[in-house]
Amino acid sequence: MQRIFITGNAGTGKTTLGERLSNILNINLVTLDAIVWQPGWLVTPTLERANKIAEIIKPEKWLIEGVSKDILNAADTIIFLDLTRKISYWRILKRNYKYLFKSRPSLPKNCPEILIIPKLIKIIWHFPTKVRPTIIRHIEENKNIKNIFHIRSKPELIDCLIYLKNKVALT
Repeated sequence: MQRIFITGNAGTGKTTLGERLSNILNINLVTLDAIVWQPGWLVTPTLERANKIAEIIKPEKWLIEGVSKDILNAADTIIFLDLTRKISYWRILKRNYKYLFKSRPSLPKNCPEILIIPKLIKIIWHFPTKVRPTIIRHIEENKNIKNIFHIRSKPELIDCLIYLKNKVALT
């Protein structure tokens, strides 16, 4: 488990889990929001984004959270936070309230949550039909090759964390 990718819909807890794992595994967390977005919620141009992703997956060991087909393919361990839209919307509401008029620490400057709310609503709504099938297909095709954690509930998340802590303790 050298190349760990945490993926899932907006609001599923990718960054929070990534920060916990970063501490447990002693690996720096890379958040894709910092690559996808530029100040003022401008989208990073495709080629620039692809180059940045190519750079962050070069090292032998990494911990990345976000949504990316390239990183999904490069990972040897996938943690898929596959939670309901209801949970995503609730968590986004709680997060957005805190950062409504300022940028979250993982984002570039001038990215207050209030400006991205309409886009987040669409992202959360469309994820199950537009993005999830690709992740599920990848998991099915690689279940015997990669370490896969398909998390659908809090108890499964806790089990995953316990497993990873124990794995680190043994190495």
